[in-house]
Amino acid sequence: MNKQSVMIDMDEVIVVGNFSNYLTEFLGKVDFNELHSQNRQDLIKGKEEEFKEIYKYKNLYKNDDGEYIKPLPNCVDVTKELNKKYDVYIVTAYIWKMDVIDPSTNLKNKFEYLHYWFPFINTNNFIFMTDKTKIKYDIGIDDRISNLENCNKKLLFTEFRNKNIKNVELQEKGIIRVNNWLDVKKQLL
Repeated sequence: MNKQSVMIDMDEVIVVGNFSNYLTEFLGKVDFNELHSQNRQDLIKGKEEEFKEIYKYKNLYKNDDGEYIKPLPNCVDVTKELNKKYDVYIVTAYIWKMDVIDPSTNLKNKFEYLHYWFPFINTNNFIFMTDKTKIKYDIGIDDRISNLENCNKKLLFTEFRNKNIKNVELQEKGIIRVNNWLDVKKQLL
């Protein structure tokens, strides 16, 4: 019997990296709840080159002391349980709009982070791509509705870009909102 496949997004679902911190450091106070875009990097429009000079090669997944940022609470434990029941894939973009983060450095940093925190997942199940609608999974866990189009069961992980979407709209699209990894566990285990 084949296991069902689960696609898990990385950024804002597994880990909240340093990009928001870098934006705040660069721009001053930023209220991401007021951002009317799906992309935080839209905040630096017109200042991309200046931002790149400082941050293009920084590791989004390590603290200043060189330690990896911890995944969101319960993420590793729940993913470990999911991996026993499902074929788990972590699917993440490494090329960013406006190229404000170097893609090759970002790809390497993401891979190393995932390998460090999720050694129980086969590295062949780390998929790096930008357009997640090109692949189909049984279950998707993502913070963008558009990335859940090709999944039968859709779990939308609450994040600034989707928190104002009404439950009625989510129900119409067959999407279940999850606010944390314990919610994911309730839905899938």
